[in-house]
Amino acid sequence: MPVNTYEGMFLLDSAKVAIDWEGSLHQVHEILTKHQAEIVASRQWDERRLAYGIEGHKKGTYLLTYFRADGPRLAEIRHDCQLSDLILRNLILKIHPKLVDQLVNQAMTSNPHAEEEGPPPEEEREERRGRRRRDD
Repeated sequence: MPVNTYEGMFLLDSAKVAIDWEGSLHQVHEILTKHQAEIVASRQWDERRLAYGIEGHKKGTYLLTYFRADGPRLAEIRHDCQLSDLILRNLILKIHPKLVDQLVNQAMTSNPHAEEEGPPPEEEREERRGRRRRDD
């Protein structure tokens, strides 16, 4: 059976991650290695406020992981992720073999906050305040 490379984005419970990051990371890696997956790269991606609550959680920590595994093992991995009280959601995508090195390098070196916009400049804030007063 051919081994494919997958990108896994795991949404973790922020409260549990804040208490023990290494233990949380080990728990996710354990699920993968239990099903003979070889972990290529893994890193904490970001902690964000969720657009909607998931099981009462308003914040989540994202873990980005690249791993190699047999295709039929994915169902078992997803099942164990659903049973975990640490993992709120997961998304696993198959990566084209030609893109593996590029995606792994990019994920391990990029910063998820780099694409976010910063606060507006002071002049723009003043202009917005003036517009609101005129509209009243």
